[in-house]
Amino acid sequence: MRHRILRNTALASGAVIFAAFGAAAEPFKWASATDPQTMDPHAVSSAPVLSFLNNIYEGLVRRGKDMSIEPSLATSWVPLEGENGWRFTLREGVTFQDGSAFNAEDVMFSYERASSEASDVRSWFAPVTEVRVVDDYTIEFVTSAPNPLFPDSIANFMILDKGWAEANDAALPARDAENFATMNVNGTGPFMVSSRDPGVKTVLTPFGGWWDEATHNVTEATFTPIGNAATGLAALLSGEIDFISPIPLQDVAQVEGRDGFKVLEGEETRVIMFGFGHEHDKLLYSSDVTDKNPFADPKVRLAAAQALDMASIDRVLFRGKIEAASQLVPAGISGYSEANADRPAYDPEAAKALLAEAGYPDGFSFGLKCTNDRYINDEALCRAAASMFAAVGLNAELSTGPVRDYWPQLREDDFDMYLLGWSPGTFDMEHPVRFLLHTQDDEKKLGSWNFGNYSNPRVDELLPLVQQEIDPAQRQAYLDEIVQITQDDVAYIPLYTQPLIWAAKENIDLTQRADDFFMLRWVTVN
Repeated sequence: MRHRILRNTALASGAVIFAAFGAAAEPFKWASATDPQTMDPHAVSSAPVLSFLNNIYEGLVRRGKDMSIEPSLATSWVPLEGENGWRFTLREGVTFQDGSAFNAEDVMFSYERASSEASDVRSWFAPVTEVRVVDDYTIEFVTSAPNPLFPDSIANFMILDKGWAEANDAALPARDAENFATMNVNGTGPFMVSSRDPGVKTVLTPFGGWWDEATHNVTEATFTPIGNAATGLAALLSGEIDFISPIPLQDVAQVEGRDGFKVLEGEETRVIMFGFGHEHDKLLYSSDVTDKNPFADPKVRLAAAQALDMASIDRVLFRGKIEAASQLVPAGISGYSEANADRPAYDPEAAKALLAEAGYPDGFSFGLKCTNDRYINDEALCRAAASMFAAVGLNAELSTGPVRDYWPQLREDDFDMYLLGWSPGTFDMEHPVRFLLHTQDDEKKLGSWNFGNYSNPRVDELLPLVQQEIDPAQRQAYLDEIVQITQDDVAYIPLYTQPLIWAAKENIDLTQRADDFFMLRWVTVN
């Protein structure tokens, strides 16, 4: 059933913001392939949700245009004296969009909510052992060991108003269901939701009581999810929308050749990969191997990796715009292992030999699950991969669908092999180790996106060492070991770093961040 909401607030007027712009203030319309599946910032840890809600909610810290950490609802933070952790000094005079005052109790409430078992972002707080409210504008996060990355790791930890959430029975997030916070918002950020029709249209207006100085000139921002790439491009070129992300790579030249339009290109920090059901006792989608799981054997996983011709995928699907990946972060990210920069070479004959050695000389069938509206060319990628797998005897039964249904299916273990993209929220290799490589551990809030439950005791042992090590050389040695282990295990098949391909009207000024987050506060309509 489709829901529609209208959320009113006493501070709906944006007149204060536009006083400096006068007649230059303009409406803005944009589109993307994926609609955020919830308005709750603690319910789903995915880029479409977190990117969108960063325009409405705020955290203690935020990322600037260059991805560096800067103050937001906290004005400063310092290490605790005599124990591990951080003290945050909060910004005074901030109000939520319903007029309620912001203070440390809202931060404590949001921490308890975001770190609960109902939350999809609880792994952000795995190092935290205690949180203390010192006074209305001071709060301390105690960690189990020194944790220099902690402020970076909570850049997307968004703060809810305690009174508002409790009054509306939204004290906990609803990850796979709905509550008031799923459809309604009340943040401290630069924009507020004036109406939302999920999957159809969401309208935002500036928050006149925002504590920061507005640099945009947007009077109203309308977001429309457009799943069909051709339809989205047509909407841009006809003037129906002002900006879209992404556009198909094959359409870049068409946009660049049209007067009044521009293409923004970059490289995202997101690595696209295939994952496996490591702990599955048997394949769910196989007509010939029904009593066991061949992917439990690293030889079979390596054969799958060797079956993939990344050069052809780059040339045919991505027009030479991708970089093949060897690990779960791109080169240049903190902690990237230069010592393990090579990925398995394309070698179909070696793949066939490995399958025969593993006991599958004739190959086998299996299920490959992919999205069709989340990553650039995701369905086409999976079709190409299925063809390459088939050439060595791995016969994939391909299933594709929208991302709104995809995450619940993966959480229910409904896959043999699956597609995943991951961007490290801290811009450090520790991030995917914590989320994707550590054994699933609900008590410790670890491995929350490790759907296939890859598990290696040494990796689990190394993660806390990485988190607390101060010496850069020793820390890198730990990370090099983790990457070596997981490459030997073929825990995942890293494929490539996703390109950023955005298109806009020439009169739109905006910022393309490396995490693919789109911030309305940096938009100017000229």
